[in-house]
Amino acid sequence: MSVTLLRTKLEMIARNFWWTWHPEVTELFRDLDPSLWREVKHRPLAFLARMDDAVLEDRARALALETRILRAARRMDDELKSHNTWGDRHAGVLKVRPVAYFSAEFGVHESMPIYSGGLGILAGDHVKAAADLGVPLVGVGLLYRQGYFTQRLDASGWQQEEFEHLDTNLLPLEPALGPDGKQLTVKVDPETGPAGSAASAAVEVRAALWIARVGRNRIVLLDTDIPSNPEEYREITHRLYWGDQQSRIRQELVLGVGGMRALRALGIRPSVLHLNEGHSAFALLEAIRQDMQEDGIDFDTAAERVSERSVFTTHTPVPAGHDRFPRAMMAQHLSTMRAALGIDEAKLLGLGRVDPASEAENFCMTVLALKLCNRCNGVSAVHGDVSRDMWKNLWPGRKSSEVPIGHITNGVHVRSWIAREMLQIAEHRLPADFAMAPSAAVFEDSIRTISSGSLWEMHQVLKSHLISFVRQRFVEQEQRRGADPRKSAARVGHLLDPRALTLGFARRFATYKRATLFMRDRERLERLLCNPERPVQMIFAGKSHPRDDGGKALIREITELARSATFDGRIVFLEDYDIASARMLVQGVDVWVNNPRRPEEACGTSGMKAALNGVLNCSIADGWWVEAWDGTNGFTIDSPGPHSDPLVQDERDYAALMDVLEQQVVPLFYDRAADGVPQGWIERMKQSLLTLGWRFSADRMVMDYTTGAYLPAARGLSRSLSY
Repeated sequence: MSVTLLRTKLEMIARNFWWTWHPEVTELFRDLDPSLWREVKHRPLAFLARMDDAVLEDRARALALETRILRAARRMDDELKSHNTWGDRHAGVLKVRPVAYFSAEFGVHESMPIYSGGLGILAGDHVKAAADLGVPLVGVGLLYRQGYFTQRLDASGWQQEEFEHLDTNLLPLEPALGPDGKQLTVKVDPETGPAGSAASAAVEVRAALWIARVGRNRIVLLDTDIPSNPEEYREITHRLYWGDQQSRIRQELVLGVGGMRALRALGIRPSVLHLNEGHSAFALLEAIRQDMQEDGIDFDTAAERVSERSVFTTHTPVPAGHDRFPRAMMAQHLSTMRAALGIDEAKLLGLGRVDPASEAENFCMTVLALKLCNRCNGVSAVHGDVSRDMWKNLWPGRKSSEVPIGHITNGVHVRSWIAREMLQIAEHRLPADFAMAPSAAVFEDSIRTISSGSLWEMHQVLKSHLISFVRQRFVEQEQRRGADPRKSAARVGHLLDPRALTLGFARRFATYKRATLFMRDRERLERLLCNPERPVQMIFAGKSHPRDDGGKALIREITELARSATFDGRIVFLEDYDIASARMLVQGVDVWVNNPRRPEEACGTSGMKAALNGVLNCSIADGWWVEAWDGTNGFTIDSPGPHSDPLVQDERDYAALMDVLEQQVVPLFYDRAADGVPQGWIERMKQSLLTLGWRFSADRMVMDYTTGAYLPAARGLSRSLSY
């Protein structure tokens, strides 16, 4: 086989993120050169750019990889061209005009770090599941040239942020080209300052368009870092969630207004607009403007049309998660849009206020979306209740239960998060057409046939992989801080015990998630973790927002504890939490701990990822866990409340957390049969897989959105989201 053909096939695979959820394809690149694969951070285009033809040909032949490469390319081609999908059977109307899915962040893979946490990873999982199911969907987002940030901890344990410039040549991105062969750009409404000021002249901002292919679907990414823009506007899409309110409103105009214009420039006429959180709500104003211009209708008529075909998902009950802008900023940035819509300033501002007439109320993006979308939902049953109560004043005179906000519980993309070993155990038990007509019953039947011995053995392998990964990361962290290599090597030798019960806590380090709840009594913690007969160890990971000193303080508190003589080797903080480290953690720990302050956890998808791999959840009764827990498939941190005083609630929840760990989790894990296997623990693992695996998958989630929101919206039907 010619090396030209080999490279062509590998590059074809590398240019579609499809490879990221097919581990057998990922292994092709790794097997060609494991050290280079690690060095380029799992980016196949960068990998191929560094490997010359002679080496590629020699390695492929020596390792007998030619057949595997051709098979992988053929499989991808067959899957992407198949017309025998769930979407073909159930969502045919969307093939004419697809869903446009707007999100400020997309976490498709760690190699493209344009995500910060759960919201972005959920968006990536949504696009991937829609691609697998054959549901036509186009993502719309921003290309952050410097991503979110790389997290480094200094000698005191304080988080420092580092930024790297993304090289688009080494990512599976392609410029969207116009008829002239040049990269397409779109204009965003010009920005004006106060009359008479130096900034009063309109400034035009343009955004270049990029395409990321994700299986059958694609994501359109807008990029303002182009030479034609003034320098300060080139920076709009440099960093995710960075800067002041001025930076935020500029980003959201590019995402919403620019995103709608990008779709038009690409010839995409979506039948449904789905806004993933309020950051993209300006898209609704641009959609109204387009309808007014095309059909010669007034604002109210166009707004009603757009509302009928729009879906809004709210993701957080935390007030800081809902962007608000003052009147002057709205006037500065939306004056051109307001004029095009033919409405006065009072009406525009009223669209973003709970009380339209309140001069003291800032413009809220979530309110704009709730007012202009006919279908609105939270991301779990509990979050639906919380959201209805939170926004009930938008519908005065109605009880909370009558507020038109439903819920569709989140799910996770199975193939992206399940371990290869777990997939191999389950996959050959599933029917060949499972992807075309997936059902919980079929998935559960396949799990029932897994033997306890096979499940426990697989888990031990995954746990050893995790410990090796953590030890390697630890050495790298210590080297960056200039630690003595001999001391680092000595610490690694007793860092984490493969036999010990291992707890994982990894997520955004927001204060309401209470990462340090377990630390309220150091002596009690020492008794739990340092028992020589029944040892327990904890692995932490997560980033705090650069401006959240409270979250950073939690990280420092944990790292100080981890470096103490008492807990050295028993507590580890893993720097720079990303999709890669999340994947290792949810596959390899024994227990996934989640103890947010109720009811501030909208869903909690990391626990779903853990459950896919037989990892047991130990969680507060909030978000998805309220729907998931049945008394035998994990552990609930059961305490009364929520109390009106958060400090009282913290004390209650701490007591409940330690009680469940000491009285249920630890005894069950160490209750061993003569062969050393914890039969009771394995039964609970099986029950977790049986009851949670498919039920909380992104396939189920996308099917729920399709049947409950997308198809009714595309057909102009009345609301049908579940309540």
